[in-house]
Amino acid sequence: MLSQLLLLFILLPFSPTAAAPIGICYGRVANNLPPPRTAINLLQSNGISNIRIFNPDFSTLKSFSGTGISLIIGVPNEILPELASGGPVFSLQWLQNNIFSHIPSNQIRYIAVGNEVFLEDPYYTPYVVPAMNNLYQALQTANLANSIKLSSPQAASVLSISYPPSSGTFDPDIKSSIVPLLQFLSDTKSPFMVNIYPYFSYTSSLQYISLDYALFRSDEAFRDGDLTYRNLFDASVDAFVYAMEREGFGGVPIVVTETGWPTSGGVAASVGTPKRPGEGVEVYLFDLFDENGKSGDEYEKHFGIFGLDGSKVYDIKFN
Repeated sequence: MLSQLLLLFILLPFSPTAAAPIGICYGRVANNLPPPRTAINLLQSNGISNIRIFNPDFSTLKSFSGTGISLIIGVPNEILPELASGGPVFSLQWLQNNIFSHIPSNQIRYIAVGNEVFLEDPYYTPYVVPAMNNLYQALQTANLANSIKLSSPQAASVLSISYPPSSGTFDPDIKSSIVPLLQFLSDTKSPFMVNIYPYFSYTSSLQYISLDYALFRSDEAFRDGDLTYRNLFDASVDAFVYAMEREGFGGVPIVVTETGWPTSGGVAASVGTPKRPGEGVEVYLFDLFDENGKSGDEYEKHFGIFGLDGSKVYDIKFN
């Protein structure tokens, strides 16, 4: 059964002297989770120092304050119109009221402006880049634009073509939105954020993708030009590299802001993707705990890496 299978993720070197961060998403769509302080103790006891939270909940931020844990902090989609129209002064006040007054700025790695907007929540699409521009100017005013980077996580489905990786192409229906986003990321030296789930690719293409290829344990490989691929994750990441190159933004790095597999998993080491060998891919595993309040199919509720009692669902090391 899929729920009994191992998931292997990649921890890739970021530079010759440092490893790319590997973190966990801290989703809270549940009514049975331990309090944030308990969750933080669990994170620290397992050497986990990079976390993505999806909303700037003040009590959660206060709990993380002073822990040394670095955060991706999400800006909810429904706030984007206000940030887009309010200008930099309003954005600075919003940041102060909702984030900086609850946690030190040196614990903030990224601010994720919206989540999966362009195809999953398209009403907010026109507001994404204007909101990011205002937030960026606000960060400049606060002398934080170099230390806190802005991006907007996208669903993997923003690619209309992802196989083979060298054919990676953004959906033409969002081209007018994705190019300004890429321009902003290039101008501000920020990463392209994307949520990549080999599980969904596998289950939607059973006739084409082997389970071993999806789970990093295939002995087979396929060639794409001069490059060789042995797993679906690498191929998925590189499809975005090619897609960005196709639009003239080949230098933009990638952060995988969500990836996971229901119920079980583990971590493997590697040295980059075939397209970008030796370059680290920063990855955030989904999810810290199962979330019993998630909507959709039952498996959506079972991505937790830890049980509610703090036990590991599968063996994984973060340092």
